[in-house]
Amino acid sequence: MHELGVVFYIIDAVTETAEANGVGHVDRVSLEVGEATGIVPDLFQEAWRWAADRTDLLRGAALSSVSVPAMNRCRACGLEYPAFPAGPTCPSCGSGDTVLAAGDDVTIVSIEVT
Repeated sequence: MHELGVVFYIIDAVTETAEANGVGHVDRVSLEVGEATGIVPDLFQEAWRWAADRTDLLRGAALSSVSVPAMNRCRACGLEYPAFPAGPTCPSCGSGDTVLAAGDDVTIVSIEVT
């Protein structure tokens, strides 16, 4: 379950930011989660709750997320298109020379405090 590893990374980043800004408690962390990360939302929420509640800084803090679509970019013609369900073949020119251009990461968008 890689969700827990991602949660630990988020907690570390939020803790560092909170300490640098004199924040004693965080109420909510908002994320953008790429469709191609393989993160299972329910498992992610469970991992968050388990790990966050073990810290004074994040005890009871909510985690919200918005899904970011996975997008491929064709190196041959430049088209950006949804990676799922299209796959690696460009629907415009048929080239297989494509790369994942978006949707493969997790980004902290905001940290809410009282």
